[in-house]
Amino acid sequence: MVIFIAMMVIPLCYAAYLSLFREQLIGGTTFVGLDNYGRAFGDSALAQGLLRVGLYLVIQVPVMLGAALLFALALDSGKLYLQRLVRLSIFLPYAIPGVVATLMWGYLYGHDFGPFAQIARALSLPVPPFLSQSWMLGSIMNITTWAFVGYNMIIMFAALQAVPTEMYEAARLDGAGEFRIAWHIKIPSIRNAIVLTLIFSIIGSFQLFNEPQLLQKLAPNSIDSAFTPNLYAYNLAFTSQDINYAAAVAFLLAGAIAITSYAVQLTQQRRERRR
Repeated sequence: MVIFIAMMVIPLCYAAYLSLFREQLIGGTTFVGLDNYGRAFGDSALAQGLLRVGLYLVIQVPVMLGAALLFALALDSGKLYLQRLVRLSIFLPYAIPGVVATLMWGYLYGHDFGPFAQIARALSLPVPPFLSQSWMLGSIMNITTWAFVGYNMIIMFAALQAVPTEMYEAARLDGAGEFRIAWHIKIPSIRNAIVLTLIFSIIGSFQLFNEPQLLQKLAPNSIDSAFTPNLYAYNLAFTSQDINYAAAVAFLLAGAIAITSYAVQLTQQRRERRR
């Protein structure tokens, strides 16, 4: 409790305190109340970052969780050869630090030195513009999907292992195939685990930082300082030295995460009550 208060509660209270002030050339630090929050609601750079994260959330999260679910079902079927090796291979990217993974993919994406570019030139094909402005968001989606599919797969696979096998045997006696068993028994049985991974993925989407921050060094024209809200708050605090406004942006981002996560939980609870 002492560590929690020292490392979480006190810094949050201090950040909330900072968000109520503004540092000015004339007059010094002045109490402005909720003016920083009002400024954030009218900030077009922040709005664009939120829209970009929303697009990322709508596309990347379903793809990632869908792949994780397919892998978990395939492993649970027990019909894969070298099952432990396959499970470890899918999970291994999650064990690689996010910074290392981003640097590795940044090398692969490279227009001049990357292997994809070299292969394209060898085949007389146009070089894929992975680091261009129009492709950048998709390139970041690929990195995070590659890194987190295994993590979500392990959660779903562990939930599948807890489902009683008698349910599968009874379904097979009734003539159900593997697809119907997966769709009508396995997936509904691990619905809570899927919702859990969905909430984690939503939080991770709003907290997107490492990938754009590192790739910005390789493609500064494709990633600006407000590419994501988290990156925007970081640049406000440590580049522009506008700590007070950065604190307000951070609290608004935390509020967006809390509201979205609660909406997902509330929707799931209503569906369970209807059933």
